[in-house]
Amino acid sequence: MCLAAPARVISIDDNIATVDYGGVETKARLDTLTEDVAPGDYLLIHTGFAIRRLSADDAEETLKLFDELAALVSEGEETASEATGDDG
Repeated sequence: MCLAAPARVISIDDNIATVDYGGVETKARLDTLTEDVAPGDYLLIHTGFAIRRLSADDAEETLKLFDELAALVSEGEETASEATGDDG
């Protein structure tokens, strides 16, 4: 199973985009895309390759769902820690 999170394109140099994952910047190859990509676009990236361009609405909704999932996981970890008396 693969899980790809949307990343926002910051800049493009040749066929390599610099993208931002909520403050973490990395590079992604654009070789696999047939559509044009511009700064501000959102991409799904897997193993360093852009696999799909997303609309801003789809990307923002997906990021919102990831935030909700992270909050639930964190809440579950806190509950488990309280139940076992583990402070770590």
